[in-house]
Amino acid sequence: MFIRTTGRRVVILGGGEQAAQKTRLILKSDANIEIAAPELDPELQGVVAQGRATWHSGRVTAAFFRDAAMGFIATGCPGLDASLHGLARVAGCPVNVVDQPALCDLTTPSIVDRDPVVVAIGSDGTAPVLARQIKTKVEELLPPTLGGLAAVAGRLRAAVAQRVPRPVRRAFWRWVFAETPRELWARGAERDAVDTIKRAIASGGAPGVASHGSIALVGAGPGARDLLTLRAVARLQEADVIFYDRLVDPEVLELARRDADRVYVGKVVGTSAWPQERINALIVSEALKGRRVVRLKSGDPGIFGRAGEEIAAARARNIPVEIVPGVTAACAAAASAGTSLTERGVTNSLVLATGTGAHGGVLPDCVRLSGPGTSTAFYMAARQSGAIREALLGRGLPDDTPFTLAVDVTKPTERILRGRVADLEEVVAEHQVTGCAVILITWPLTLTAPRVPASFPSRAASALDDDLRLSATA
Repeated sequence: MFIRTTGRRVVILGGGEQAAQKTRLILKSDANIEIAAPELDPELQGVVAQGRATWHSGRVTAAFFRDAAMGFIATGCPGLDASLHGLARVAGCPVNVVDQPALCDLTTPSIVDRDPVVVAIGSDGTAPVLARQIKTKVEELLPPTLGGLAAVAGRLRAAVAQRVPRPVRRAFWRWVFAETPRELWARGAERDAVDTIKRAIASGGAPGVASHGSIALVGAGPGARDLLTLRAVARLQEADVIFYDRLVDPEVLELARRDADRVYVGKVVGTSAWPQERINALIVSEALKGRRVVRLKSGDPGIFGRAGEEIAAARARNIPVEIVPGVTAACAAAASAGTSLTERGVTNSLVLATGTGAHGGVLPDCVRLSGPGTSTAFYMAARQSGAIREALLGRGLPDDTPFTLAVDVTKPTERILRGRVADLEEVVAEHQVTGCAVILITWPLTLTAPRVPASFPSRAASALDDDLRLSATA
C-alpha cells in the first residue's frame, strides 16, 4: 500500500542515528517533515538548515501527532518510545516504533527507487535481511534510467488519452515499456525513444497493434500456480477479462491483473448452465469490443479442453487467437506419484484417453489403443472405473496389474492411491473419488497381446482386419 504524502505531515521523534535513518527514507517523498527532539545530531541539523524539515524541541503531547499521515518513534530509549507510542494512539496516528515490532502500526520497506517508479519490499518486520537481499536482486533487474522513461510517459498521458482510442491504450503502453521505446531508452537514445512514442501517439496507437481484441486460450496446469508457464502469467497480467471454470485453482487467479474482469463459467459434467456455445459467444463478444480475452483452462487447453470449438468461433470472426500450453493432468499425476509415463523396454506408447463422453454420456471406446508396451492415462474416468476395468481385463490385461489413481493433483487436497486393476472400482468407491482424478495404467511389453472381445469391439482391430482382407483380395 502506498500513502500519498503531498502536503501532509510526517513526524519523526528522536534526534540521533535511528531518527536520521527514518528521515533519509522520508526525504525521498514530498512530505512535510517535523522532527521532535531536545537535540539533533549534525546530519539532522543539516536537514533542518536546508529547509527540508522543521524542528520541534519542546514538550511532546498527543496534539503533536494529530493530523499527521504517519510517525516514526526512534529516540533510542525503549521506555520513552513506548510512552510516545501511547500518545500517538490517543491521536489516532499510525506509527513505526524502531526495534519494537509489537508497537508498530506500519513497517518501513526496503526501497528500490527509480523515481517516479518505486518498488517497496517488506517482510512485516520479520526478516529485514531477506528484504534487503531481495532489494539487491531488484536493483540489478531495473536499469538506473528506467525512472526517466516513466516520467516521460507521465507527461504524455494526456496526449495519449486524446489521440489513442481506449480499446488499444493498454496495448500502447505495453509497447512503450516492453518494446522499441524501452529498448531505445535503455541504450541511451532517449531522444529517439521520445520521438518514437510521439509518432505513435500521432498515428493513434502503437505500430503493429490491432485495433480489435484477441483471445488467448491459456493452460492453468493441474492446480499449483507455480506450474504455470511464464507466458501464461504474462497473458493473465495483460488480460482485460478472464473466463475461468471450476477446475481452476483460485490461487492462479491471484496472478492476474487486479482490475481485470473475472467471469466464472463453471462448467460441470452433465449440466448445461454454461454450454460451450454460450462460452464461445461470450469470449468472441468481448474480443470484438477490443478487449484482451483470456480463456483460462485447467491443464492444457488442447487436451480434452474443447479448445477446437473456441478456436473455430474466434477464427470465424477473424479474431486473433493464441494457445498457451499448460502442464496436463497426466504429466502432473505421474510426477506427483514419482513415476515415469514411459520406460525403455517396458512402454513405447503413451495414450491419453477420456473416460467420459460428451455431456457425461456413456463410456467411449477409451481402451482401444491399450496393449502391451502402452501406458494409458484416463481423464475424467472415476465414474467409469468399473467399465474401464472390465474392458482392460477383456483385452487380456492381467488383473494384478498395478494402477495409480491421482486425485486433485498438486492441490492441497492431493491424494495418490494405488492398487490392482481388479480392485479399481472398489478403490474409487472406498475413497469416494468423484472430482478431478486421473487413472494411470501401464501394460508392460512383456505381457501377451490383447484379446478383443466381441462385447467391446476395437476400431483399431477392425481397421487391421479390413487391411488384411484388402491384401488378400489383391
